[in-house]
Amino acid sequence: PDGQPLSKKALKKLQKDAEKAAKKAEYKAANKPAQQEAVETEDVSKGKYGNMPMIQSASKPDVKFVELKDLTTNLADKKVWVRARLQTSRAKGKQCFFVLRQQKWTVQALASVGKETSKQMIKFIASINKESIVDVEGFVRKVDQRVESCTQQDVELHCQQVWMVSSAEPQLPLLIEDASRPETDTSMAKVNQDTRLDNRILDLRTTTNQAIFRITAGVCRFFREHLDRQGFIEIHSPKIISAASEGGANVFTVSYFKNSAFLAQSPQLYKQMCICSDFDKVYTVGAVFRAEDSNTHRHLTEFVGLDLEMSFKFHYHEVLKVIGDMFINIFKGLRDNFQEEIETVNRQYPSEPFKFLEPSLVLEYPEAVKMLRENGVEMGDEDDLSTPAEKLLGRLVKAKYDTDFYILDKFPLAVRPFYTMPDPKNPKYSNSYDMFMRGEEILSGAQRIHDPVYLTERAKEHGIGLESIKAYIDSFKYGAPPHAGGGIGMERVTMLYLGLDNIRKTSLFPRDPKRLTP
Repeated sequence: PDGQPLSKKALKKLQKDAEKAAKKAEYKAANKPAQQEAVETEDVSKGKYGNMPMIQSASKPDVKFVELKDLTTNLADKKVWVRARLQTSRAKGKQCFFVLRQQKWTVQALASVGKETSKQMIKFIASINKESIVDVEGFVRKVDQRVESCTQQDVELHCQQVWMVSSAEPQLPLLIEDASRPETDTSMAKVNQDTRLDNRILDLRTTTNQAIFRITAGVCRFFREHLDRQGFIEIHSPKIISAASEGGANVFTVSYFKNSAFLAQSPQLYKQMCICSDFDKVYTVGAVFRAEDSNTHRHLTEFVGLDLEMSFKFHYHEVLKVIGDMFINIFKGLRDNFQEEIETVNRQYPSEPFKFLEPSLVLEYPEAVKMLRENGVEMGDEDDLSTPAEKLLGRLVKAKYDTDFYILDKFPLAVRPFYTMPDPKNPKYSNSYDMFMRGEEILSGAQRIHDPVYLTERAKEHGIGLESIKAYIDSFKYGAPPHAGGGIGMERVTMLYLGLDNIRKTSLFPRDPKRLTP
């Protein structure tokens, strides 16, 4: 600087300073693209996605949610909020497609990187665990090509906001798409029955199960509606009783303070008591318990019984007609009001549509025996129907009369309980009947003996101790009208109407000899 030559020391210092400056310039040059990228990838979606605080009822935001079933072309280009489960997601490049599910309805949703949607938001959506509950705000858009994999096929949801409401575990014991796969699809994994029932909370989320239990609700609804119109009264009978309601060993014993009690095998005694109390026509919907060690496709140890009883004037066929008409009302109600649900079930479990006649077909027992004998079944006039004979008879009736539902009247007296009224014209037979769907029994009923003296005689003939049924016989001592009725297994009706192969598919949380949980 002063025109004099630099000393060695000064020269070294100058060289070091130059090296430092070069390194600094090199560092700045190397980090300039990263700084530019940081500016370029600034999170434009901040505040539009993330984990929502736990809902503890702290506030009431003014947000109106739309049901997935209402996402149609009528809402095209409208902005909506939905709350649903994230069923599946697939991120590809700058886009993420995901399917939202709400009960039995599904819709495709889409998020794409753009002016208002950041890469970070796409990454967040793609990281959400399947089956988590999310709130999504977005525009409903029409699609050029139908979304065949969803129930809402004409629209999709273009997302603006996505919030996690409740996260599912990352590892699920079963996948909903596996549990929803059609029975006819043999190319991919399916979920076996025990795994489904062990994880019933997840299994019940499939659109098929959502449909099955709506149909089951329909069975009860149409049962009640028809009987209400006929002047029936709904009653609620005890389930803890002092003696086995139908005799025999197939009863659950429970501790009752210092004594033992039993779980009711049937509400029959209480239905009949109500008839004797001038209720005239009654029905009940409630749990029925059977301690039968039957590990079959159609038996449960606890099921829902739809039971009815009514008095009549002269002939038990007055009751038979009411019950036959009630079943027609159920079948029509399901056909006319649950077609979408029936189609949903059929996609996974294909079956022939259920057929019935109006009025219902009524066959007498000797005619059924004749049909079976003509087709190679060896049985006596007073033999009971075996399960294979029932199924064969169902096929024969379908072939001859084109109906899946029929009534079999006049069963042999020898195969019915002691309280069944004998046929006055032929003492070998009785005023009793069963009803069948697709060749399987779904109702058993009869005219009951309402005279206490005659009832006592019949009990003695059956070798039943009178002391054990004293309360039952005493019910008829103060004047009892002639009456008849029957009991229906709700789960069995749903199973057979839909053509399913196992009653556990139509029981919410099945109980059988090997299953007591969940």
